[in-house]
Amino acid sequence: MKRMGRRAFLKGTACGIGGLVLGCEFEGQEPAAAGVFDPYEQVPLGRTGLKLSRVGLGTGMSGLNRSSNQTRLGAEQCRALIRGCYERGIRWFDAADLYGSHRSLAEALEGAERDSYVLVSKIWFRRGGLPEAERPDADVVIGRFLEELRTDRIDLVLMHCITEPDWPVHYSKQMEIMEGLKEKGVIRACGVSCHSLEALKAAAEEPWVDSIHARINPYGAQMDGPPEAVTAVLERAHANGKGVIGMKIIGAGEFRSSDEKRNRSIDFVLNLGCVDAVTVGFESLEEERDFAERVRQTQVRRS
Repeated sequence: MKRMGRRAFLKGTACGIGGLVLGCEFEGQEPAAAGVFDPYEQVPLGRTGLKLSRVGLGTGMSGLNRSSNQTRLGAEQCRALIRGCYERGIRWFDAADLYGSHRSLAEALEGAERDSYVLVSKIWFRRGGLPEAERPDADVVIGRFLEELRTDRIDLVLMHCITEPDWPVHYSKQMEIMEGLKEKGVIRACGVSCHSLEALKAAAEEPWVDSIHARINPYGAQMDGPPEAVTAVLERAHANGKGVIGMKIIGAGEFRSSDEKRNRSIDFVLNLGCVDAVTVGFESLEEERDFAERVRQTQVRRS
């Protein structure tokens, strides 16, 4: 993958694909005022050693069979969305085999310094969801991911949509393979994307887990349990050194039409103190701009 400095990258892309959407205005975002959250601040992800922007771009709205609302925008618009988010200050990107967004990410981020952003992807081991019936082992799948993403490493790889209470036993072979790849530097951290409260509880205690994707908002929308129950588990996970990334902050789009719900959800999640960063499936740069502004207006209430 071609490398160039950040300034050269921004200069070339601001008037390129990203510039077609919102012009050449992204470089040099002003920092957030004191006492409020900065959507682009670099924050540590638990004890993984990774640092990423507080807000990340999710590329899997309504994701299934290697397609999502982001990829269904069309190749050019999808690349413009990704590149525009990078230009605005988003420095991590949430992908998955299920979403089919790897190649769009590779093309949109071409020319960016690899160390300037964090790549996250997920392996789908469940039946259905992908065109193929076969589910190869993690090393085979990650090898393909590397080719699609045009990179020599993936920063965080998760097992996708984990629901089994005993998943550490069920997926022990895959966990061992992924641990071996981490030792080789092919991936930097391992984890799970949880879709049941019992799976989340197991992840909070499992030593193999470096980071967890968890569904969290104050309304219980698209979540694995009541907000107070999920929050208690996330507090435990964070105390154990796990990175915690919040998803479904906008309730999988349910709160799009309510300013009150979006504002309350952002305030709730950011002030929990146990969620390091959030992933949001923006479908336009206007949505990203709106969300970032709401983050900038959110008071830091936790100590």
